[in-house]
Amino acid sequence: MAQADGMDTVDLITPNYHLEIDKSERTLRVQLGLDVHREFQIASGSGGHGTKQQLGDKRTPEGIYRIVGFNDNSKFHLFMRLNYPNVKDAYNGFKNKLISRNEFDRIVNALHFGNLPPQNTALGGAIGIHGVGIENSKKLKIHTNMDWTNGCIALTNAEVSELRRYVSRGTEVVIVE
Repeated sequence: MAQADGMDTVDLITPNYHLEIDKSERTLRVQLGLDVHREFQIASGSGGHGTKQQLGDKRTPEGIYRIVGFNDNSKFHLFMRLNYPNVKDAYNGFKNKLISRNEFDRIVNALHFGNLPPQNTALGGAIGIHGVGIENSKKLKIHTNMDWTNGCIALTNAEVSELRRYVSRGTEVVIVE
């Protein structure tokens, strides 16, 4: 689009960052292509190794997800919701008779249209990246030394606020063991 002074206007393009989370290393990397722009120490689910399989197992899911929403008024300071369960999670849940064919179809359809999948199945829901809430020395020591969440990824409040600057709806999040 040309302006009156002959200068073309250019839309500013936000860099397309993605997040890589390694549960074993307890790291979250903000990447632009293959370049690591920032790295944070994380805490994940207290349920041990392996991917989330069902509600209440306190494991963090593994796979490829997207950020689908933000809650700035969360009890965890800031909550970035992931589109868990993904198709692979739904397939495994259906194969293992944790969810019905109808629930599987509802999850797949929601994901296909870019919507939040049903959060009220036996697979669980409300998985995201968040802070620790009200910070004190005891909470920060626990956060530094152990995995304490019910399946989410946690950073300190300052770190999750900083991370927010790099992500938007649709940001890809890859979680590995």
